[in-house]
Amino acid sequence: MPDILERPVDLPRDCTFEPDDWAILARCWYPVALSRDVTDKPVSATLLDEPLVVYRAGEQIVIAYDLCPHRGVPLSMGTGNGKTIACAYHGFRFGVGGRCVHVPAHPDNAIPPKLHLRTYPAVERYGLIWTCLRPADAPDIPDMPHWEDPDYVGVTCPSIDINGFAGRQMEGFLDVAHFAFVHTATFADPNNPVVPSYMPKLTAKGFEAEYRSTVANFPVGIPDTAPPGFIWLRHFRTHLPFTATLEIHFPEEGRLVIMNAASPMSARKTRMFAPICRNFAKDAPPEDTYDFNRRVFEEDKALVEAQKPECLPLDPTLEAHVMADRSSIAYRRGLRDMGLSRFFIA
Repeated sequence: MPDILERPVDLPRDCTFEPDDWAILARCWYPVALSRDVTDKPVSATLLDEPLVVYRAGEQIVIAYDLCPHRGVPLSMGTGNGKTIACAYHGFRFGVGGRCVHVPAHPDNAIPPKLHLRTYPAVERYGLIWTCLRPADAPDIPDMPHWEDPDYVGVTCPSIDINGFAGRQMEGFLDVAHFAFVHTATFADPNNPVVPSYMPKLTAKGFEAEYRSTVANFPVGIPDTAPPGFIWLRHFRTHLPFTATLEIHFPEEGRLVIMNAASPMSARKTRMFAPICRNFAKDAPPEDTYDFNRRVFEEDKALVEAQKPECLPLDPTLEAHVMADRSSIAYRRGLRDMGLSRFFIA
């Protein structure tokens, strides 16, 4: 169990999390934007109920609290030029490090320190921009297998917004028993619902699970070229609280890696980011990957948004479980071990 955290005094306005849960989650790293979306204009983002603005200041990515310290207008409503952004209300301009660099009404006066923005760290990785609201140590960005491997091509899919809690979405990504009922329009076989036995193994960041079955991963409509009796290996790696990767072993040494990075905008809304890399079909248009990924995750989205309770029950006695739920049980146990409350408020 982690050390008891002090109750935060700077919770976001209208915070949807329990204060102690928010304090724990705010120490973790999450993606808040796609790198390619942050150009010369400010980008709006929300993390753990905290409104953020993301912008480029030359070579630097700046992530700041999304209110102008002058009169409280969201800076994401303003304009930018790739070096600075300007508030839409009075034109105050902000640059590197969130520092106010120009006040149009008084261009020759010294700028008071109170006009500088409250900023957060920014790290670009896997085509995403990551941040942490209460950083304590070095950046703890989840690992993406093979992303840097020259034999692989990487694609960062558009984000998907889900009206549900990040923990529910993550648990669905780790679930292998729903394929034959939820994903039959994209890749799964409705006549192959059996879940062979598997066993999660604890790691420093969460757990891993190697799941072997005859369920193929070719898109519906694409001929299944796997040899007879081919066993598909799906290797899940979790990075608590809300990120996991799935490495799928295709025939002929093909590998496909999908990252599921569920960024909690609030306890009721999640922005899901999905970098993908593979060592086959390298010349395929990225739009094909975008489309297939969107269809798969939208199949999951419909279920997540309908689940009750909306929160993720961490008390194992509150829902029924079967053998196929071993990853789900390991995931919930990992969240409890982080010190999160037994029943997330949503």
